[in-house]
Amino acid sequence: LVDEVGDVTVTNDGATILNLIEVNHPAAKTLVDLARTQDEAVGDGTTSVVLLAAELLKQGQELITEKIHPTNIISGYKLAAKKATEFIKNELQISTHTLDNAALINVAKTSMASKVLGPESDLFAKLCVDALLAVKVVTGSGKERYPIKAINILKQHGKSMKESTLVNGFALNNTRSSQQMPKIIKGAKIALLDIALNRQRMKLGIKFQITDPKELEGVQEREQTLIRDRIQMLLNAGANVILTTKGIDDMCLKYFVEANAIAVRRCDKEDLKRIAKLTGGSLVTSFADLDGEESFSAESLGTAEEVVEEELAGDSLIYIRGTKLTTSQSIVLRGANSFLLDEMSRTIHDAMCALKRVLESKNVVPGGGSVETALSVYLDRFAMTIETREQLAIAAFANALLVIPKTLSVNAALDATELVAKLRAYHNDVHELNKKEYLRYGLDLMADDVRDNVEAGVLEPAMLKIKYIQFATEAAVTILR
Repeated sequence: LVDEVGDVTVTNDGATILNLIEVNHPAAKTLVDLARTQDEAVGDGTTSVVLLAAELLKQGQELITEKIHPTNIISGYKLAAKKATEFIKNELQISTHTLDNAALINVAKTSMASKVLGPESDLFAKLCVDALLAVKVVTGSGKERYPIKAINILKQHGKSMKESTLVNGFALNNTRSSQQMPKIIKGAKIALLDIALNRQRMKLGIKFQITDPKELEGVQEREQTLIRDRIQMLLNAGANVILTTKGIDDMCLKYFVEANAIAVRRCDKEDLKRIAKLTGGSLVTSFADLDGEESFSAESLGTAEEVVEEELAGDSLIYIRGTKLTTSQSIVLRGANSFLLDEMSRTIHDAMCALKRVLESKNVVPGGGSVETALSVYLDRFAMTIETREQLAIAAFANALLVIPKTLSVNAALDATELVAKLRAYHNDVHELNKKEYLRYGLDLMADDVRDNVEAGVLEPAMLKIKYIQFATEAAVTILR
């Protein structure tokens, strides 16, 4: 994809594609917003939610041509979505308490299967699981939380993707501003600035008259004094690590060297915002206070056990370890070029979002079209118990759900009709012969067959399935109105 500026994006991530394409039709805009909502709520399943919403609209349009009023279709869709989510919660979801740690790795591998990291999913799935488990936080109410923002994804050009690593601490792709600064600071007090620490020079257009050439020296000295006072203000507040998004003059560096402090310039602003959350500090954008004077409060400082510069694969990085509020981790990605690294980063993010949902909700469902086929068969049978016109809408909803297993089969160059029919037969036996174990059966695209996908390790978050059915239904209902 090439945007209006000429930037090229190479991806197969549904959310990224939909964010970058230009759409004008109101219905198309609704679907783009739908994918964005799914991405924010769950982090994965963006392609599935758009496919299902589009299929629901297609089925709804066919019912409208058969003189079924949109109101009947909408009420039927809503009832079907409600019954589908109930069936997932009561029959399909499996508690992770009954599964081992390998199940978490399988959830990450399932998310990565169709992406660029698919061939190396064993390595990257383990990296994601280890990183998330390391940043676990228990809230005051006793709930476990896994903040993804505590994990920094660092992209380093060069080497093979297999050489990507997980490191303890929040890693910054920057180095000390001077080699004379210490490499390690214990008991770090971190000042986070969005301010340039440069010598103050008079702006263009400012005029001043001098009668004595010696006064010119005084002007230059005052320019130096202003910045020296600012630096002294930071050091007096207790700061021994200074991170800024802007530049630091070489003249100013000697003050930090003398104070035995680390100063790092041109940091990424988003990184500093995340460090502020992790360390309990705040990002300072101006030294001016309400009285018009310049000041810096020690309350703005973040704290960490240590800040250290270390070498990783020939590159120097700054690590912030033992952050005050949450433990932080960094995944350092290696790859040939920026296109590959960006796609790797998106894949890692999606996998971590899926893992976060599983770890927090403690529930998974079998993947590979298993859930959609089970719901399709269940809703088909449920539709027969409804005596009103909504029966047709519920049956259409059941038919629309099959778009997921059909698309999976077509993408694998298999006979979708035959394979999905075989899977439906298995799921029908759940109701006819009470074979509950068949609820776990989904597609095996490598063998062109069906199998127990829980046993095979094809797992997805239950939250993903529930949310995407709800969101797709809401979008279809909005457009059908």
